[in-house]
Amino acid sequence: MLGSRRMLRRMVDASSYLAAMGKLATGVTVVGASGDGSVGEWTAQTVSAMCSVSAEPPILLACVHERSPLVAAVTRGRRFCVSALATHHDHVADTFAGRPWPGKDRWDFSCGDWTAAPSGSPRLVDPLAWFDCELHDIVRAGTHHVLLGRVTALDVAGSPGAAVPLLYADRDYARPARHEPSSFPNFPDAHPANRLGARR
Repeated sequence: MLGSRRMLRRMVDASSYLAAMGKLATGVTVVGASGDGSVGEWTAQTVSAMCSVSAEPPILLACVHERSPLVAAVTRGRRFCVSALATHHDHVADTFAGRPWPGKDRWDFSCGDWTAAPSGSPRLVDPLAWFDCELHDIVRAGTHHVLLGRVTALDVAGSPGAAVPLLYADRDYARPARHEPSSFPNFPDAHPANRLGARR
């Protein structure tokens, strides 16, 4: 049994792991920081590995590649801001992933409308939501650094339905669509009461 586990470990290489993870849909964010708090020191990176860690206190995490200059900026300034992207921000996502559209440079802040969050970190003016953070911890994990941030300020899109989340799956962008509950002919009373109740 131990030999079988070791064999399985050896079989999981980077390409197969990335291909499997690519099947998962994730939200798309841009994480920005300013090493010294000034606009001239702004840097940002597109990140799909961002999620909530805790609500009390509010802590989130974002995974950033070790080669990204964002890591050094966050380490210096101890603050960062996460802008959650909507579908009209696909060009912003590409720019800060190093894939700018014609006429733009990589990591070019002119691709969108930006302002300073309370921490001085850059945030989009019109994101789905933004989360301004104080650095709680940095954890090194393989090729990435996990930035743990305690949220000190946030805001969401102005009105319900004002923006649609930008998703990333199968190496392409997508948007969420409403999914009707599954049905089972042999069990006509089977349904998700909590979801049905929430829609009424």
